[in-house]
Amino acid sequence: MDFLSLLQILDSTIRLSTPLLLAALAGLYSERSGVFDIGLEGKMLGGAFAAAAAAVVFGNPWIALLFALLASLGLALIHAFASITVKGNQIVSGVAINFIAAGLTALLGQSWFGQGGRTPQIGQDARFNPVELPAAEALSGIPVLGPFYRDLVSGHNLIVYFAFLMVPLTWWVIFRTRFGLRLRAVGENPAAVDTAGISVVWARYRAVMICGLLCGFAGAYLSIGLSAGFVQNMTAGKGFIALAALIFAKWRPLNAMWACLLFGFLDAVAIRLQGVPLPVVGIVPVQFIQALPYILTVVLLAGFIGKAVPPKAGGVPYTKER
Repeated sequence: MDFLSLLQILDSTIRLSTPLLLAALAGLYSERSGVFDIGLEGKMLGGAFAAAAAAVVFGNPWIALLFALLASLGLALIHAFASITVKGNQIVSGVAINFIAAGLTALLGQSWFGQGGRTPQIGQDARFNPVELPAAEALSGIPVLGPFYRDLVSGHNLIVYFAFLMVPLTWWVIFRTRFGLRLRAVGENPAAVDTAGISVVWARYRAVMICGLLCGFAGAYLSIGLSAGFVQNMTAGKGFIALAALIFAKWRPLNAMWACLLFGFLDAVAIRLQGVPLPVVGIVPVQFIQALPYILTVVLLAGFIGKAVPPKAGGVPYTKER
């Protein structure tokens, strides 16, 4: 494999990892506060549809992003109300979010646009287009570093840079701020936090709302950043892979980034290998290549990652003692 091919695979890795990274960080905020969220998939899907629909109507990517955030935040608040206020089962609530999003986006898509649940093709002006960083072309003549900077570091849209900036920011918020300290404490021992006079309900609501906003960014990236429109179930299990990456990372942001890059790299390699004959093996069926990221997910979760201990109060609704 030559250097240019390697750069192309790494470039695809970054683009394919971005929605996973945003969703994994979203789940990290929610689950660190003790609210398990398997509805990441549904919130991403809702955000993707809202962004695409708004982009078609308004023709502005920033307005589309705003609608994506609002849609995903709305679904997050439903999950928060069901699991925090009503103290319902968090798994059931997350599954319901996924079903609601899958059904509602298909229904609204067909009703509004009449294209089988799709949105019309979105023009370049209504999408987040690649951004060229300063001096990318001027430095391209430098061996190795020039192509690396121009083809790998530069040339992504703003949501990609936002996603990777969220990694150190999330680490700082979770481990170096008062908000993060309370968030982790609520996820480990909510009774102790309540005794200290801190509202467990409000802390968990804020975590779930941040989760919804990050899923909105992930959804908008899918429909108006990576693609040029919405198609039914376009998240294709990315929310579940992000959850797997979060468990693989043991609920730490930097580890989550590496886990998402690993899944993205495997996805990029799978795309590249389609139709390419391999030594000894020959041409591998496309279906097997496409299943590789999911097979890796199962293998990793089956025991390669060691013991992953979730927050002690995770999945348990908090009831204030009287």
